[in-house]
Amino acid sequence: MFFRLLMESFLRQRRRKLLAGIAILLGTTAVTAMLALATTIGDRVHKELAVYGANIIVYPKADLLDVKVGGVDVKPASGGAYLKESDLAKLKTIFWANNITGISPELPITMTMIADGGVERQVNATGFWFDHQLGNETTRTGASQLHPTWKLVGRWPEDSSEVVIGSLLAHALGKKPGDVVYLTLANAPPNTHARVAEGPILRVVGVADTASPLDNQLLLPLATAQQINNTPDAISRVEISARTKPEDAFARKNPDSLSPKDHEIWYCRPYANSIAYQIREAMPGAQAEQVRRVEQSEGNVLKRISGLMWLISAAALLAAGFAVSAAMATAILERRGEIGLMRSLGASKGAIAFLFYTETGLLAVLSGSLGYLAGSGLAAWLGARIFHGDGGAPESVLIPVLLPVVVALALVVAVAGSTPSIRAALRMEPSAILREDA
Repeated sequence: MFFRLLMESFLRQRRRKLLAGIAILLGTTAVTAMLALATTIGDRVHKELAVYGANIIVYPKADLLDVKVGGVDVKPASGGAYLKESDLAKLKTIFWANNITGISPELPITMTMIADGGVERQVNATGFWFDHQLGNETTRTGASQLHPTWKLVGRWPEDSSEVVIGSLLAHALGKKPGDVVYLTLANAPPNTHARVAEGPILRVVGVADTASPLDNQLLLPLATAQQINNTPDAISRVEISARTKPEDAFARKNPDSLSPKDHEIWYCRPYANSIAYQIREAMPGAQAEQVRRVEQSEGNVLKRISGLMWLISAAALLAAGFAVSAAMATAILERRGEIGLMRSLGASKGAIAFLFYTETGLLAVLSGSLGYLAGSGLAAWLGARIFHGDGGAPESVLIPVLLPVVVALALVVAVAGSTPSIRAALRMEPSAILREDA
């Protein structure tokens, strides 16, 4: 009898059930879309803000030392201190190694090149990784991956004899892809043919517009810069891009002043500070610091977007609850005679309430499941439009773990919305209801 009453309720009140189901469907669609985006928002925002550069900088700790004699700073401009390129493999041994998405070591040098007419000219150059595989990693990393906004006419160097020239320097020297750059030998006598004939020759394969001081420099493969500078395995600094947790008050604490328990918690959270701390542990003589401009921008964006998502989710659930409440109030008003008859035949209030809650629960499970599918599709579409904007195919954001969460929220909304109407119906006296319908 119970299942028959349940089936008859859905058949006879199709319109009321449809309206309530649509309300739950729309609410859970919005919630699913927001939750699905929230699970990937950190990585998406990190990729978007990666164009502004690295969020962690590593440089030799010795560069922090002041070397003064008689109050005069006698430390060389370069500091004379380098990190080891071979130590970069240790970055993949730290606790948050998988959060490191890009590594770009640099080695700035000064070279003497032969300009038109055989005139020697001092030029600045910087050695980079352009397309480097770190250890056994399958992903490639380097300056070109870490700075996607750099504009290049031509291509990046692929071997030690190739070079990219900055746009301003290329204009000043009249160089273009396909030209060559003659360097002088360091040990040859000045103004001799030997310096020109026997010096290294680099072929220009691209012109780069970086919107930075690099536009006045040559961009070399790191190995070439090390060879010219006679500093094998040396690098001056490293730019690192890492996925991090937005900085809060706990992140800014000095880890050495924390208790062992708090230190472990701080160490195991992906703050930029904790990742930098682990880099200092892994690389001897290195000083790693976060770039606060990038970190604070990422944290502010995430905080505002997360707040907006929660607001939209709460508004959607609240609207769905009111819609369900209105639909159930109308449905129960139409079924007052049925309720009075069941009460007069001996049905308890609990049995009647169970019938109505079962109807609401089935409606919530069905509508919530459909809302989960629709919301996942909406999240994929929104993600493709907001974060990519290239019109490409949306990435799938079907997250199975969200299904029970969304269905549970649908049940809560449906039960909360129908409870006032059910309680009001059960407070009615059966005799009064039957007299009204007579």
